[in-house]
Amino acid sequence: MKTVLVTGARAPVALHWARLLHMAGHRVILADSHRFAMARATRFKTAYVRLPQPRNALAAYARAVERIVREHGCHFVLPTCEEIFFLAAARDQNGAEIPLVAPSFALLAQVHDKYRFAMMARGFGADPPETALLVDATDLRSYLAVSQDFVFKPVWSRFAERVMIRPKSADLDRLVPSPADPWVAQAFLPGEELCCWALAKDGEMQALQAYRPLYRVGKGAGLAFEPVANPQIRHFVAGFVAANGWTGQISFDFRHDAQGRLSVIECNPRATSGLHYFGAADGLADAVVDGGPAEASLTGPMTLPLAMLCYGLPAAIRKGALRQWLIDSRNMGDIGAWPGDRPMLQAQLRALAEIFCVAALKRIGLKAAATADIEWNGEPLDG
Repeated sequence: MKTVLVTGARAPVALHWARLLHMAGHRVILADSHRFAMARATRFKTAYVRLPQPRNALAAYARAVERIVREHGCHFVLPTCEEIFFLAAARDQNGAEIPLVAPSFALLAQVHDKYRFAMMARGFGADPPETALLVDATDLRSYLAVSQDFVFKPVWSRFAERVMIRPKSADLDRLVPSPADPWVAQAFLPGEELCCWALAKDGEMQALQAYRPLYRVGKGAGLAFEPVANPQIRHFVAGFVAANGWTGQISFDFRHDAQGRLSVIECNPRATSGLHYFGAADGLADAVVDGGPAEASLTGPMTLPLAMLCYGLPAAIRKGALRQWLIDSRNMGDIGAWPGDRPMLQAQLRALAEIFCVAALKRIGLKAAATADIEWNGEPLDG
């Protein structure tokens, strides 16, 4: 038996990790800077610890994590969200004693940067589209006449935040790239979006699940999805993690066109929805703790019903697709449900209420409020 600290407990993927690890016989400590993180409600934990906000108090955050590791005898720290950047910086730059399942901070920063990732992702069988860095008005000017052939997005962002897809030239007036807030212009590619989640150790891929988003929160995160099998994705991920000696979780977004061409769009060095297709008997907990492979066995479309209601229903009404939404909602598995664990609806409502309060106090949107305390946008992390 090992003791594993799972951070980012606000995320459904953290809840899933807690369940897998518990079912495999390990002790699970959950932690987050949110008071009512969703995974806190699970029966499959030994303790929940509230942490300082890493974005505002990195030193205090690192000390708190070190204290949990020491007091609970944690063998591993498994991050699930963008707190991974702060944990890795504390470990690599500040000498914190955190047994983190993650690569170096330098490598994490490289793949999180949308321009640098596009430069390093070539040659593995799913080359990214043409990508250019924009740091001032001069860089942007050359795209005015061809703006509708491109997608514009911040170098440091998540959940399609501020993304502009094939905008009119007049819309580019709102875009003000700078060295402090750089953007990329990426050639728009037709086709469907595919995603994947993977786990690797020392450059060897241990587990992978590709999936197709079915419903989204705006233009961003998928809230309903279904599994897909794509050999090109497996080939790309295996090559990329091997070339970079990757350890930990990593996720990618791709564009797959009608001719079968696959192009990687961006990388998220954290857990994403493909994780939910691994069941208790699939060996994923053993893979992360002891090494070795794991294969997902779960199938079919999945969602978090509350998210499907809050975000999927309004979108379906706007598109005149209410009937399809009703059919899909009835046929999708609930990622919050698990035999022997308590229902998660109340926990989700408490978590959502906390995010509403953050949004109101900071006067920001719900998506931004959900990650405001853990997101990293390229600023120095040395204190």
